[in-house]
Parts: sequence; C-alpha cells; structure tokens
Amino acid sequence: MEGILWKWTNYWNGWQTRWFVLENGVLSYYKSQDEVNQGCKGSLKVQAFEINVSPLDNTRMDLVIPGEQHLYLRAATSQERQQWLVALGSAKACVHQKGKQLVESNPDALKTKKSELRLYCDLLMQQVHVVKTSAQAEDGPEIEKMDEATRLLGATCDTFIKTLEECMKLSNANIMYELPLKNEVIVPPTNANPSNKKKNMARTNSQDS
Repeated sequence: MEGILWKWTNYWNGWQTRWFVLENGVLSYYKSQDEVNQGCKGSLKVQAFEINVSPLDNTRMDLVIPGEQHLYLRAATSQERQQWLVALGSAKACVHQKGKQLVESNPDALKTKKSELRLYCDLLMQQVHVVKTSAQAEDGPEIEKMDEATRLLGATCDTFIKTLEECMKLSNANIMYELPLKNEVIVPPTNANPSNKKKNMARTNSQDS
C-alpha cells in the first residue's frame, strides 16, 4: 500500500505531507512521490512498532517504538486511516516466527498481539456503525459508502482472525517452552547393574559426607 499521510514534523512546521510506502513488512516515507527514487527519509519495520489510535481524532494514528521513536500521522479521512490500519495490521500478522525462538526473542509478543486485537475490535465496531448508518440513511441506503465500508470490514475481519491465530501460536509456544522446565525427568544410568548396587550406594554415601 502507498499514499499520502500527514506527518508531524515539529512545532515550527507542524503537519507536513509525506509519501508513505508499505512493502515487505517495512513502512517507508518520502518527502513526495516524485522523490521515491532519491531514497526514503525514514523507515520502520512493522513488527517493531505499536499502533495507537486517537480517541478524539478519527484520522490520526501514532506509530510507537517504546522508548525509542514516535511517528505521529494523520490521514485525509477516517476511511483512509482505516485502510492504513488494516494494511499495517495485515503486514504485522504476516511476519512469522516460530515457537521457542519467538518467545525468547520477544517475551512481550503476546502482550503486543493482544493490544492489536483490541485495536481491531475498535475498528470493527466503527466499521459496523458506518455500514449500519449508511443502510439506514434518511434518503435511502448510501450504496457507495456501504460498499467501501463493507470492503474495509471484510479486510479488518481477516486481519483480526490472523492476529488471533498469532495469539494462539504465541500462547502455545509459551506453554511448550515452559513445559520442560516444569516436568524434568531424571533418567537412570543405562549401565546400572544390580550387582553393583551396594557399591554405588556406598560411593554416594561417602560423597555426601
């Protein structure tokens, strides 16, 4: 996905338009579409940041790498913001790691996925409201608005399901990773010999003392 978003630069320049490109799990931004070939101004891996949605501004979303970086963004409309949120969520859900490696490299992965699920729940409720409002318009159903909202709703549902599957994998990975620590089995030596039982016991007693 690619398109224009407003990025907060500083208190002097305020919000400035930038051209954003989401590709292969990386979100990059450029000063304009014409300057894409000149190199990006910055980039973030989708798996590294959390997505925060403003409860007061339905066009704004903040991308946060805890303790490192904040990227404050605004879309032209709430619909465009939802499209970006769904695209970013899908990109995050498509980044796969496995079991023990995932648990060891990112112990907060499950917590992050749960926060993403809450975000998608909020988006689902907003999109259902748009569909309902469009269908019950006083002048008759607003077909175009309903079609767009329905497409977004379907995309958000797919992303929600993918993220839920990731949560289940992470939960199972945590369980499987912890099980060996809680269920250690002591295997007796294979060369144990009944005839040497007394000698082994005597040796053990002398070592304990």
